[in-house]
Amino acid sequence: MKVMVIVKASKESEAGQMPSEELLTAMGKFNQQLVNAGIMLAGEGLQPSSKGARVRFSGTNRTVIDGPFAETKELIAGYWIWQVRSMAEAIEWVKRCPNPHPSECEIEIRPHFEAADFGEAFTPELREQEAALRAQTLGLGTPSFENGREMLIAGLNASYTLETRMKIPAQWERFAPSIGKIPGQVGSDAYGVCWNNKPDCAFDYLTGAEVSAANELPAGFTQVHLPAHRYIVFKHTKHISEIAKTLEKIWIEWFPSSGLNSFAAPCFERYTKDFNPMTGLGGVEIWIPI
Repeated sequence: MKVMVIVKASKESEAGQMPSEELLTAMGKFNQQLVNAGIMLAGEGLQPSSKGARVRFSGTNRTVIDGPFAETKELIAGYWIWQVRSMAEAIEWVKRCPNPHPSECEIEIRPHFEAADFGEAFTPELREQEAALRAQTLGLGTPSFENGREMLIAGLNASYTLETRMKIPAQWERFAPSIGKIPGQVGSDAYGVCWNNKPDCAFDYLTGAEVSAANELPAGFTQVHLPAHRYIVFKHTKHISEIAKTLEKIWIEWFPSSGLNSFAAPCFERYTKDFNPMTGLGGVEIWIPI
């Protein structure tokens, strides 16, 4: 679950009093612990309300109110966004936090709404729309949603870990001369299929092309069946050497908060006719089954 951890303002923070070196050091160590635990997604301190403003809504009217604001106990001096397993875990982490103010203060924990909280009102169409918006905010561009057809992909296969995956480009170099020469090849697109995932994050990766049948494949070739399914499709617009960063952003930053469920099927990269292997740019898509 995702929570917002809210540091309430104090007389000192509203007066613009900056934290001491001792507090900054202690808070830096605490934040590092959060990062090491894989919990912290974001966190910032806020300027006093004297530097802020409010917009009051009344029907169609909008009124701007400049700070400062009087009700100190209801104001916010900073916040974190955490990804935790439970409210109890969030509470335990907050109890370990250094006191953010010289005086008595409070830190409030509020869970984010999740897709399941909205019930049937949050239709599949709305889920996909929200997931696409989250992707845009992370710099992943505007993904599309596609009903992928059934395909048989054949080519060279190898097993990798997160530590050895940098060897995948060499696998592409070995496979590239076969593109367009595979018996029964369908179309000209190439595919990088991530499949046979294991609990320790090891996986198999197949560099291949679509084929109509698997009975005349060259020696050493492996085939992977891709079922007809619903996919979210991201375009990788940067150099191909940065595709690992795009994949990490999808799986680590976007997917946990997307509101979508992953389907137990291979995900794959599609290299279209627009991909230029000389420049490493253009025509690269990442298909995630949902």
